[in-house]
Amino acid sequence: MAKTIPMIIANDTILVKEKDSNKFIAFDMPSIEPEVNIPFYHEFAKRISECQYYFKEFIKKEYGKKISKNILAIIIPDDTSALESIFINEFFVNSGACKAVAQMTMGQALSKDDTRYISLSKTKRNVILQYINNNEVMARKLYDCSDYSVKQIHEDAKRLHIDVEYDEAPIFINNLNMNMDDFFELGLVISPKSFMDKIAVIDVEKL
Repeated sequence: MAKTIPMIIANDTILVKEKDSNKFIAFDMPSIEPEVNIPFYHEFAKRISECQYYFKEFIKKEYGKKISKNILAIIIPDDTSALESIFINEFFVNSGACKAVAQMTMGQALSKDDTRYISLSKTKRNVILQYINNNEVMARKLYDCSDYSVKQIHEDAKRLHIDVEYDEAPIFINNLNMNMDDFFELGLVISPKSFMDKIAVIDVEKL
């Protein structure tokens, strides 16, 4: 029977749910030196076989040797590009640590109770607004993380999609990376613990 393993690609590391608890442990590839404004996992491309080997051994240590039927439920940053998404899929599927991969943006995972809302998050390169409706990203707007206006982002959130222009939606602030202090007054702050608790029981069918 396939086992779902929830994972989160954070700003600086990959977090993987422990087998027997809802806690997450970090997978850190040795000697990775990220570049400014570039996601750390881009460095995996320079040492693909080595990184895949270490990741597979990491999963085997936590989940046992019978890992070929696993499904990795990967929560990706909100500014992940289509090409980056493909790389993530290929990297993990070809690592031998799973039989399949499912992806969801962090914004899509912020609430299980609200069918429509605005998500706000920040990576090392962007601040990201997303409008989520029925678990789908209906609209997205990116801002350079070194040059943005909190006031402008707040105003943009009100007209990110025609739905929210006429029917206000709640704003959820994703503080997983502990970098959202500028935005705390704009909406409901989702703490790292709250976010990981949601991911620990994620439903792969929704990804």
